[in-house]
Amino acid sequence: MTEIQLPETPHQLQLTLARRLAISAVLLGVTAGGVVYWLTSHRTESQALERAIASVQHFQSPDMSLTTGSAQESHAALEQLLDKERFIGVRVFAPSRERLFERWGDVPEFLIAEGKRQSNPWPAIGHSYSKRIDVAGEQLIQVVLPMTAADGSLAGYVEGVSRVTAETLLGQQQQIQTVAIAGAVSVLAATILLYPLMLAMLRRYGALSRRLLDANLSLMHSLGNAIAKRDSDTDAHNYRVTCYAVALAETLGLPDKTISELVVGAFLHDVGKIGIPDHILLKPGKLTAEEFEIMQTHTLLGIEIVAGNPWLAGAAQTIRHHHEHYDGTGYPDRLSGEEIPLTARIFALVDVFDALTSVRPYKPALPLAATLAIMEKEAGKHFDPEIHAYFMLLAPIFYEKNQTWRHSEWALELKNVLTRYFKTETAPKMEPLS
Repeated sequence: MTEIQLPETPHQLQLTLARRLAISAVLLGVTAGGVVYWLTSHRTESQALERAIASVQHFQSPDMSLTTGSAQESHAALEQLLDKERFIGVRVFAPSRERLFERWGDVPEFLIAEGKRQSNPWPAIGHSYSKRIDVAGEQLIQVVLPMTAADGSLAGYVEGVSRVTAETLLGQQQQIQTVAIAGAVSVLAATILLYPLMLAMLRRYGALSRRLLDANLSLMHSLGNAIAKRDSDTDAHNYRVTCYAVALAETLGLPDKTISELVVGAFLHDVGKIGIPDHILLKPGKLTAEEFEIMQTHTLLGIEIVAGNPWLAGAAQTIRHHHEHYDGTGYPDRLSGEEIPLTARIFALVDVFDALTSVRPYKPALPLAATLAIMEKEAGKHFDPEIHAYFMLLAPIFYEKNQTWRHSEWALELKNVLTRYFKTETAPKMEPLS
């Protein structure tokens, strides 16, 4: 599912939406204006060519045929058409392409020279040829048509050259620009009208996303507390290991998304213990081999529990693999080295640290020096040695907090963590269930 980043405050939301809509409106307006400009230009040029072709097509009518009547009558008709259709020049050619008649109007010599300079492509019967010629700020439109005799055979060719003055071109250009600007302004106006609606929709989306996120966090909190209560513990263990894990992940420079998944995994790492029988889970003494084998299944039970909630999917790696050992002697999959997910390698350190430094039904809390001595021996065996080196720098701080902080202070620290890493863009995403 695509991640959507929403600003944290209403003011930021308004600024972000206004900025993005403005950019989109400008781009769409320029694009729309360009498209309208091109279409209008094309239509204007096409209309001019169609008018020129229609004018020259008069020569194909019976009364304009050069194959009948005297040459004087034909020439008079041509000259009349020259004035009537606003051509600046008319030329007539025999089927052999010999020029039979040529007449140019009262126009500048450079236009006549340019018209004469154009080559004729001699189209077949039923076809025509036309093109536009730019000349000194004006345009000439050349049209060549075949003429047919009464029996349908080729009687010759007629060429007409019309003139589009600079004033006419300017008027056309202004008309095209006006239409293009109107198209661009329409897009901008529509964007302005849509702004309040889109702002309201984004606000509603943001509120719904926040409520959904809060509901998921509440679910995470409830599941974590449920297993803590059943394990004859308090939720303080979950609070501490989560805060420890986040601090270590931040020291390692992990991205926010990974840390948010680590938070969920840390809080729910032992959720599978819900499925462990009480006589094993609550046993004050050492477990037998058979009991320990059953206890090990809590990692897989945990995966089964969170599998039905896509939002908790990011926690699966920590839940399943936080008892793996770096040397491959852990469980459930006996992974080793970097085969173990990074979040699980981080959590393994803080989980053992908290277990050693906290009071449990079967043991007292160990002092810092004894704890670090035990963990030092496990570097490269139980723990990733590189992560362990970073952990050793933080361990005294963790221990001090463990000894001095009250439950309310841990709750506040966890609240700060959740605020920092569970925004709309960093929280685990809901994906469709397969």
